[in-house]
Amino acid sequence: MTKATFWPAPAKLNLFLYITGRRDNGYHELQTLFQFLDHGDTLAITPNASGTISLSPAIEGVSENDNLIVKAAKALQQYTGCQQGAHIDVEKRLPMGGGLGGGSSDAATTLVALNHLWQTQVSQQALAQLGVTLGADVPIFIYGQAAVAEGIGEVFTPVAPREKYYLVVKPDVSISTAAIFTHPQLQRNTPKRTVSALMAQKYENDCEKIARKQFPEVDKAVSWLLEYAPSRMTGTGACVFAEFDTAQDAQATLDTMPNWLTGFVARGLNRSPLLDVLQQQTVGQ
Repeated sequence: MTKATFWPAPAKLNLFLYITGRRDNGYHELQTLFQFLDHGDTLAITPNASGTISLSPAIEGVSENDNLIVKAAKALQQYTGCQQGAHIDVEKRLPMGGGLGGGSSDAATTLVALNHLWQTQVSQQALAQLGVTLGADVPIFIYGQAAVAEGIGEVFTPVAPREKYYLVVKPDVSISTAAIFTHPQLQRNTPKRTVSALMAQKYENDCEKIARKQFPEVDKAVSWLLEYAPSRMTGTGACVFAEFDTAQDAQATLDTMPNWLTGFVARGLNRSPLLDVLQQQTVGQ
């Protein structure tokens, strides 16, 4: 019997996020810096000959056919004509609607892992193109390197920001990306800058002002964290992070966290652990 293999689906932070315009089709032009975390979901994947994709446990409020993991697996089947199937067990650690990329990371890990396990030999670039049909953030997780993303988030320039320690906290609210990106007061005209200029200046998030205004819980979380360290929101929220030079400092702040927040400490990574596991699996064949 085929044994399960274990694949990480790491979280990401947007260390900065600027909205530089809006296209006629409604998509936003942006410049954002992605870095991965050594914290995330884990997928245990057992390939089989059934041709069907099964998933456990079910995610509350999400039908199996709407789950991005199932969608990703079926998209790869369709793209390659692969007749194989798989059972996928998910250990979910990342909150939904938190801005940490949990669903996108799960989808990317599914594509990368099944492409390897089914031996469908799709290139990384083609996998990323398949991934973008599932979600705008899926390609960065397939790419697996810290990068400044531009355009609508699909053009990557690899960079190496400092790998700091982060305290990531989530207030008890879930924010849909659409709620922020469709808001009439969202700033959409931040000037475009070169990658070197972006990396050299203070990092900010254009979505944070709207999120703090719309969701008092986010405002309260940012205000609390700012007492300890430089802090801002990731993505369109609702998670907020503070940066520290040591794990001890981050942990000490986590220990004082009020009970209306949940949180964790993680290290920033410029290379996704998914790439390391893929490399180990490839060598181990």
